[in-house]
Amino acid sequence: GTITEDEELLGRLSEIEKSDTAKGLILQIDSPGGTTAGGEAIYEAVRKVAAKKPVAAQIGTLGASAGYMIAVAADHVVARKSSIVGSIGVIFQYPDVSQLLGNVGVKVESIKSSPLKAEPNFFTPASEEAKAMIGRMIADSYDWFVGIVDERRPFDRSQTLALADGSVFTGRQAVQNKLIDELGGQE
Repeated sequence: GTITEDEELLGRLSEIEKSDTAKGLILQIDSPGGTTAGGEAIYEAVRKVAAKKPVAAQIGTLGASAGYMIAVAADHVVARKSSIVGSIGVIFQYPDVSQLLGNVGVKVESIKSSPLKAEPNFFTPASEEAKAMIGRMIADSYDWFVGIVDERRPFDRSQTLALADGSVFTGRQAVQNKLIDELGGQE
């Protein structure tokens, strides 16, 4: 499902990391992605497990965006031939309901300490300054995500950037592009 900072999952990963009886970990991933911070937290927890025992990831129907981020934390990544893999990138979305509010006669007033406080917001179109601020944040998060893929997969930065345009790939394409290690399932 959608990836967030899942405290229950993070707790389970911590238990597996510390367990003397758990000899390894198989992650089953089926997710379109989620929050960057949620993906980061789970990625880091998986890497802690991988420092002590083998970790494999099996992508089911979908391992995209933060789902792929978590998959690359594993030592070995497997996907089905028809799995959807990739979507390396970052997105920030927000609604602009200002026209709707105007149509129904609602006006929202704001008094703020500085121009970029609470920007963007739902009630007014985003200013160019607000869009630039969000753009810088997205660029930084994207650079971090690309760095993770760069570090964990067997190709160089230029190859990572070529694959990190938000595209998704079938499992067959993903293995050809070295985004995953092999085709298959949990076996």
